[in-house]
Amino acid sequence: MTLEAGRSSLLLIDFQEKLMPAIDAAEASVREALRLAQSARLLDVPVLATEQTPDRLGPTIPALSEFAADTLAKSTFDACRGCDIEGALGARQQVVITGWESHVCVLQTAFGLMAAGRRVHVVADAVSSRTPANKAAALARLSAAGAVIVTAEMVIFEWLTDAKNPRFRDVLKLVK
Repeated sequence: MTLEAGRSSLLLIDFQEKLMPAIDAAEASVREALRLAQSARLLDVPVLATEQTPDRLGPTIPALSEFAADTLAKSTFDACRGCDIEGALGARQQVVITGWESHVCVLQTAFGLMAAGRRVHVVADAVSSRTPANKAAALARLSAAGAVIVTAEMVIFEWLTDAKNPRFRDVLKLVK
């Protein structure tokens, strides 16, 4: 199923400052999440963030936090169990997921959202873990469970739908 800007939300999972030094390819995943957040803003796609025990791991990195309309603190690995993510997402059924610790919080939150009937798209180039093996295993497991594995550019162009979209040129600047 094609993503639609009017039916989507972007979820930034646990992009926290204290985690960054331990995450494999952290800067690359942030760069792609940032392109998605910027595109989301231009295309009126709501952006939500989660923070895992922010009292210990700190806040969302500033480059991304400015895009989140709501930031939900949690201690559970599955954000569906630890905060009112369902209420924050509202009626939008398509959830585009980015974030850190692909094999823990990203995976468990995706499973929780799928169990709640949401259509989950996990952005392969905007998620990461401490090791590449954990990320690869998470993406394989998510795909097998029914999550759609996408890239940031796939999401951006699906949200745009048409080169005649009035925001096309603005969004295209983020891709090039």
